[in-house]
Amino acid sequence: MIVMKFGGSSVGDTRRIQRVAQLINELQAKEPVVVVVSAIGGVTDLLLTAATAAAGKNQSKLTESLKSLRGLHLQVAAGLKLTQSAQTELNDLVDERLAKAGQLLQSVYTLGELTPRALDAILSYGERLNIHLVANAIGPKARPLEASNFIVTDDRFGAAQPQLEKSVRRTKLVISPLIKRNFIPVVTGYIGATAEGVITTLGRGGSDYSATILGYCLGAREVWIWTDVDGVMTADPKVVRDAHTIAELTYNEAAELSYFGAKVLHPLTMVPVALKNIPIRIKNTFKPEIEGTKIAKKISENGTSTKAIATIGNLSLITVQGKGMLGVPGVAARMFDAIAAEEINVMFISQASSEFNISFVVQYGDGRHAVKVLKEIFRYELDIRTIETVKIEENLAIIAVVGEGMRGHPGIAGQTFSALGNAKVNIIAIAQGSSERNISLVIHQHEVPKAVKSIHNQFHLAKKQNG
Repeated sequence: MIVMKFGGSSVGDTRRIQRVAQLINELQAKEPVVVVVSAIGGVTDLLLTAATAAAGKNQSKLTESLKSLRGLHLQVAAGLKLTQSAQTELNDLVDERLAKAGQLLQSVYTLGELTPRALDAILSYGERLNIHLVANAIGPKARPLEASNFIVTDDRFGAAQPQLEKSVRRTKLVISPLIKRNFIPVVTGYIGATAEGVITTLGRGGSDYSATILGYCLGAREVWIWTDVDGVMTADPKVVRDAHTIAELTYNEAAELSYFGAKVLHPLTMVPVALKNIPIRIKNTFKPEIEGTKIAKKISENGTSTKAIATIGNLSLITVQGKGMLGVPGVAARMFDAIAAEEINVMFISQASSEFNISFVVQYGDGRHAVKVLKEIFRYELDIRTIETVKIEENLAIIAVVGEGMRGHPGIAGQTFSALGNAKVNIIAIAQGSSERNISLVIHQHEVPKAVKSIHNQFHLAKKQNG
């Protein structure tokens, strides 16, 4: 069995949905498939606009958003060229779902308050509509299913986490009989529900997450994530022209790349399948003949020790510095406790072995607030000069050089620094985890293109990884 997820770009209009339906039917002839679909591209944003308008008591914007949602779904439905009875049934279903969404939105309008729970319920309607469009395109074998009936999560609305074992029992109860009867389950991505049945959403990469949860629950052979790219690239092709698709990655490599900005999968998405060693494959909906990138626990040893380069921009570096920090316990703990209390995400940490300074990287929007918080926490130490300064440097980026084969492979750091030296790129801070599969460097943002190109050339990543 293969679990296949199609994102918003893959199901963005009638023609694309029909193409997806054709792919599904072709693959289902060879082995059972379970399909996970996102909302039509742009629909989740439209729902968010409607929810925001309702909370702000902007009735005209709310009405306009609902009208756009209805028009878009009915237009896609009409393009499927169904029988008259099937078309009428689908149109009625679209109207009925949007009427319920409208009731929710009107409640938000009346209260003037948009709670996380209400927002999850509203945003769920994109997927809850699209499963019916995709199922109709596939044909009579398709069975649309709402994941809220079997994927059980906690109640962290907006970023819910699955309760896997509870989900296994419910999922098998619903889906396994359909597969035995040769039906094609078409499941809502992005959403689940608490044990009490309250709808939740899974946050960033939610539909990918839904697919890997189902892969875990059903013991799938593989999970295929269909998107609009050929797979994971050695670097951003907008920066490096000769970047190429990587044939294979480990879960750990993919997680590192994802964390550092590569458009792969959210690290949490890989957790369910990694527990059962189920491979993930990233494939292009529009070029299905291409193998794409396979992500698994173990891969072949072919290729270079360094796999790919990822970057995150628009960052700030905060440095706490002072001779009085030497040998004084608890300084780092106080720093990061204060930052955590403000819910500021720390992306990178570097500390001099002398303990004279500690530096960390945050998103640009959090930088100045982090400085303000730390100056307050260390107000006494700044007054007596045991801590001399809390400073910020902005307009920075992180470059991460990633590869499982880097572990125990001498010279990788040296080659990286040599490449940056040749490109005349100044390194501001360095960090390397004990796993040795990632070297992270902080540089000025405007130097990212030449830095990435130089490192890419240094490790000969232009050579196709898939041979």
